[in-house]
Amino acid sequence: MSLGLVGKKMGMTREFFSSGISIPVTVVKIEKGRVIDVYTKEKNGYSAIKLGFVKVKNSKLTNQMKGFFAKKNTEPRKIIKEYRVEKTEEYKTGNEIGLESFKDVKFIDVRSETIGKGFAGVMKKYNFAGLRASHGVSASHRSHGSTGQNQDPGKVFKGKKMAGHMGAKFRTILNLEVVRSDLENSLIYIKGSIPGSKNSLIFLRKSTKSFNRKTSVEKYAQESKQTAKVVAKKDVPKKAEEKKAAPKEQPKKETPKKK
Repeated sequence: MSLGLVGKKMGMTREFFSSGISIPVTVVKIEKGRVIDVYTKEKNGYSAIKLGFVKVKNSKLTNQMKGFFAKKNTEPRKIIKEYRVEKTEEYKTGNEIGLESFKDVKFIDVRSETIGKGFAGVMKKYNFAGLRASHGVSASHRSHGSTGQNQDPGKVFKGKKMAGHMGAKFRTILNLEVVRSDLENSLIYIKGSIPGSKNSLIFLRKSTKSFNRKTSVEKYAQESKQTAKVVAKKDVPKKAEEKKAAPKEQPKKETPKKK
């Protein structure tokens, strides 16, 4: 398992390439993580590091967490995450880890909480067709219909799709492309949309799945090269035709000079 980062969703924009093509991207502001503790195989039986993200006031902490941060002699943090790492020698308590840990990473996994929609009916939540909109239905046009069978089994099975709370659940989107990273401003530009509203917390990690896929930069660079070759091939016969069409200039006859 590799290191992960925590960020804040800033919103969406688009990124332009030299060919003129634009791609929709989500901008995420990365929060710097501070190393709170280092676990080694000799002491703890496994090697990992504990990171703290997002600063928080001391007054917002419980007494237990106040004691925890006082013991570690570090600033209080809102989110504490533990990551399994093979080489713990590279990390020391108090060090800060930011976007530089994702240097040269092309694809990442993103986990965040979806936008809450409140109590929703089955037509909105599961795309049910609903009942008839005209005759024979008495004020239940958008209802889900029957939910059970008969006296046997005499119950509603678990997992039945019914009206209820929609959204506000953590979802992971795999293999999203990193279009660009701005190390100075701690911004990462991710292709496409990700779950959650603006200012929501985003958990990032390197892609766990192995696959072969070209990035947008590589894809459009290859396309521009191919189009350039096609245009060059079309221009060659035109030049040959122009040479054939051009009339040969006949040598001018010299007029005899008068004595």
